[in-house]
Amino acid sequence: MPSAASAVSAVPRVAIVVVAAGSGTRLGADMPKAFVGLDSRTILRHALVQVAEVPDAQVIVVAPEGREGDALTDLLGALGDDRDRGSVVAGGDTRQRSVAAGLRAVWPDVEVVLIHDAARALTPAAVFARVIGAVDAGAAGVIPVVPVVDTIKRVDNEEIIGVVDRSLLSAAQTPQGFRRDVLDAAYRAADAEFTDDAALVADAGYTVATVAGDERSFKITTPADLDRARALVTRADAASLAAPSRLDPHVVVPRVGIGTDVHAVGGEGTLWLAGLAWPGEAPLSGHSDGDAVAHAIVDALLAAAGLGDIGTHFGTDRPEFAGAHADAFLSRTREILAAAGFRIGNVSVQMQARRPRFSPRRHEAEAVLSAALGAPVSVSATTTDGLGFTGTGEGVSAYAVALVWSA
Repeated sequence: MPSAASAVSAVPRVAIVVVAAGSGTRLGADMPKAFVGLDSRTILRHALVQVAEVPDAQVIVVAPEGREGDALTDLLGALGDDRDRGSVVAGGDTRQRSVAAGLRAVWPDVEVVLIHDAARALTPAAVFARVIGAVDAGAAGVIPVVPVVDTIKRVDNEEIIGVVDRSLLSAAQTPQGFRRDVLDAAYRAADAEFTDDAALVADAGYTVATVAGDERSFKITTPADLDRARALVTRADAASLAAPSRLDPHVVVPRVGIGTDVHAVGGEGTLWLAGLAWPGEAPLSGHSDGDAVAHAIVDALLAAAGLGDIGTHFGTDRPEFAGAHADAFLSRTREILAAAGFRIGNVSVQMQARRPRFSPRRHEAEAVLSAALGAPVSVSATTTDGLGFTGTGEGVSAYAVALVWSA
């Protein structure tokens, strides 16, 4: 394999180090985890198929010592005609040493380095693009995260001693991306073992940002994880064969849904809108908090997936959602779609209201909604020039469009 960037037509500015040197002990396999099959292809091959979608990137696979040839076979199969941008190196006896081995193979002109675990074999190419984009926008380091949806308890000696506020928690995924100079400096300074590269970089004094991860980017660690991954691969293969167009059986067609919601002024307490509290503004009435923006998002997502509407899943017969806010609605909707085999692409919402003045808090609202949903949400607001109930300030309406994909 070539060892210099001159072997390809364009000099890569991005390198992706795919760490595949794990033993797979917890998986109960009789071989290194990366070479266990999901179908006719290995875990590593599935991971590399997504990595290969990143254009003009150097790809370095860190393989267990003695299995470099197997890794090379998977790498060449994934890269096809772009094989000149790939190489394989032997890993070390820890993850950190394996990453360091991969970094030594990065070409000199590379500016951005991504570290990816092969065990997260189903990570979509879009996550790689989000991480690269955030580093290009100025972040020293970036990791994809997903919200923690389970209730987290603090336990001591098998007794519950408290509850952890899950709104402050996120689950870290890969690929984790960094400026090349930052990552090199952090590895030179490292004097301890860290569980991931973000922790190592943060310990060196750099700030690490986050972008939205993906539910499919779970780590294949246990036999149950392997079963889940195999089920997703089987379902994706079946969906591609059933696609209306046979020109390319691997094309997955997106589904679009529209949702609307209206709430009148006249509730009690604080106004909640677009996932935010608005002290001093007239509250909206409703079974929950009257958040028309969040409720329109829910309807759009359920419509796109063909799973009913907000009344189907969050009606007045569900007392646990009385007074609930956007994070409860969106996280539960996300779970409903995932269980039905759908992943969320993005959502766009327009709100019509006389008040509150939305633009100063737009970015805050989008961040809250996106974090709860695990996917990008954009929100715009407008008035109706004094016309209708929104123009007179009697209520708020919202219109949402959502895009989802079969997982």
